[in-house]
Amino acid sequence: MFLISDLCSVLETYLDSEQVKEVYEAYRFGAEAHEGQKRLSGEPYIYHPLAVARILAGLKMDHNTIMAAILHDVIEDTDYAKEQLAKQFNEEVADLVDGVSKLTQIKFESKAEAQAENFRKLMLAMAKDVRVILIKLADRVHNMRTIGIMRPDKRRRIAKETLDIYVPIAHRLGLNNIRVELQELGFEALHPLRFKILTNAIKKTRGNRTEVVNKIEKAINSRLIVENIDSKLIGREKHLYSIYQKMKEKHLGFSQVFDVYAFRIIVKSVDDCYRTLGVVHNIYKPLPGRFKDYIAIPKKNGYQSVHTVLFGPFGMPIEVQIRTDEMDKVAEAGIAAHWLYKQPGSKTPSSQGKAHEWIHGLLELQKTTGNSMEFLENVKIDLFPDVVYVFTPRGEIMELPRGATPIDFAYNVHTDIGNSCVAAKVDRHLSPLRTQLETGQTVEVITAPGARPNPAWLNFVVTGRARTHIRNYLKNMQDKEAAALGTRLLEKSLDAFSLSLDRIPKSHLDRVVKNFKLKSSDELLGEIGLGNRMPLLVAKQLVSLLPEQEKSSKQKTANIKPFNFKGIFSRYTPAWLKSEKEKPLALSIRGTEGIVVTYAKCCRPIPGDPIVGIFSAGKGIVIHTTACKNVRDFRKSPENILELQWEPDTEGDFQVEVRVEVSNQRGVLAIVASAIADMDSNIENISLDERDSGNTDLIFLINVKNRQHLAQIIRKIRPLDQVKKIIRTRG
Repeated sequence: MFLISDLCSVLETYLDSEQVKEVYEAYRFGAEAHEGQKRLSGEPYIYHPLAVARILAGLKMDHNTIMAAILHDVIEDTDYAKEQLAKQFNEEVADLVDGVSKLTQIKFESKAEAQAENFRKLMLAMAKDVRVILIKLADRVHNMRTIGIMRPDKRRRIAKETLDIYVPIAHRLGLNNIRVELQELGFEALHPLRFKILTNAIKKTRGNRTEVVNKIEKAINSRLIVENIDSKLIGREKHLYSIYQKMKEKHLGFSQVFDVYAFRIIVKSVDDCYRTLGVVHNIYKPLPGRFKDYIAIPKKNGYQSVHTVLFGPFGMPIEVQIRTDEMDKVAEAGIAAHWLYKQPGSKTPSSQGKAHEWIHGLLELQKTTGNSMEFLENVKIDLFPDVVYVFTPRGEIMELPRGATPIDFAYNVHTDIGNSCVAAKVDRHLSPLRTQLETGQTVEVITAPGARPNPAWLNFVVTGRARTHIRNYLKNMQDKEAAALGTRLLEKSLDAFSLSLDRIPKSHLDRVVKNFKLKSSDELLGEIGLGNRMPLLVAKQLVSLLPEQEKSSKQKTANIKPFNFKGIFSRYTPAWLKSEKEKPLALSIRGTEGIVVTYAKCCRPIPGDPIVGIFSAGKGIVIHTTACKNVRDFRKSPENILELQWEPDTEGDFQVEVRVEVSNQRGVLAIVASAIADMDSNIENISLDERDSGNTDLIFLINVKNRQHLAQIIRKIRPLDQVKKIIRTRG
């Protein structure tokens, strides 16, 4: 059983006596607060926080962190409040304990949402003070050590959460010892049978490896002595969970994974690292492509080392890691190594800067994500450190997750660069924005004023930063465009009453907003633009609030029967509200309305076609041709249909589909495609439909500016010798 005397003995090796005394006072306070509480095992509850404090003492954490670890469950599980802890000890300890405490007051719709919100709180608390996550990780380590007392289903759930969330965080912060222990304990709890089988297999095989390991150690040590390199050689056995993962991912047998000999060589300086690399390469041949220099380019968590894989005796691979003593401490303790070096004139390890850089990114993420589930999704993406290293045009190194694209690169440089990105050069060649980047490439982003993110980018970006900023921009853009469209729709509806929006008193508009239980007039206009509220109903309610005399004259002008409106209205207009002589609402389409106006793919309308709009809740207006068969069903509910017309100077490129029947001749596709390109039209897609052995239909999806442009393209294609027929398809 671990006692307070054991903890104090460890603390006395690196803390002064006054600080150890404060820790002891925290223990007395915690023991009294938890008096009578027991764990599932039946032991006094205070044993758990003591064990958590002992784990952190092993990392040589400061005394405030140790005190907070002892008190970390006091706020949650006892009657004491944060203010009492601050008064009894200090604000720093109270803040740490509060940061670790779980959410207990908020109700959630699902366990997943509760876990996500808990995780979000943990991340934000960590952003204020990284020691919060260190206490939480130590807490999880001890809980995993004692998880055997729990029901199997709960055991599996906690083990999965540990492997999915806490292991990647420990890895990201460079806490190697904690990461490895959580992996092993999580694996044992989640897959006990597999854990047992692999453990037994390792025990049986271990004895046969001793002779080979001794031979390798002797060869390397003797050569290092000759070269006068002061070093320490450590033979490493692969961890159980990493063996299991490699077997699973690469479909390998146990012997194929376990027959890899791993060694760590610790030297005095960076120069000795590279000299040692030359020594081991002279003893055994290196495997091509298996050398990694994490000293020149450290990992995201600050890890530094040189890795190489060699052909060993009997052709067995040997993994070698070479690092300095300081690098080794950082590799094992990660960001916690900051407290090991926290002395006057000492150098802070790079892991701290890397970790704080990541945590700063978390703060930015949480400000722009819509909810906790989205935040959790984006952070989990960034937790897995499989990375590529690319260069900016100035030669600066940038680290990105594997699979990252030029869009991810652009957002990593700056949000504005990402938002205005239109193209990219990879190694000086124009490349598609969905190109997956590889280590060593130079990436240049091309921007344009007025450019904006494309919703399709969400299909291939991989960083949480890019995903969050794209979603945030699109949401803001949709809100603005919806409000602009809603203003136009409402103006058109009010025009039927010989009114305009600027002639409606603000008090009337505010009253309608309140009736609809909305926050502002902009939100009301956005609801109209998104198709969630009918503009004619809103207009009628505004008219109903006018003084009786003015209202009567306006209604007479519009030839609409007077009606008093009360309460919240549905988005549908009842038949008895409609006037037989009510003039139709006609809206002009400019082609620049943005994402709140979409063009139906069934009939693909283009400028010059007779068109109507269908209100689609949440999407705004979907434009169809008047002859589209899908409009027929909506004719039964005319309140959902909006009369539309094209403005004479409509701008933009519009997609249209043409079917070209051709004879099967060599090069016919290139001939037709060339004719389309000559008419200044871009081909979006091509598909083939073979009629018979002599004829084929080529279906082109092309961009045109209007009907006249389409007619010019058809006139260009029709005379071609290979073309038998060309028509525009209309779904």
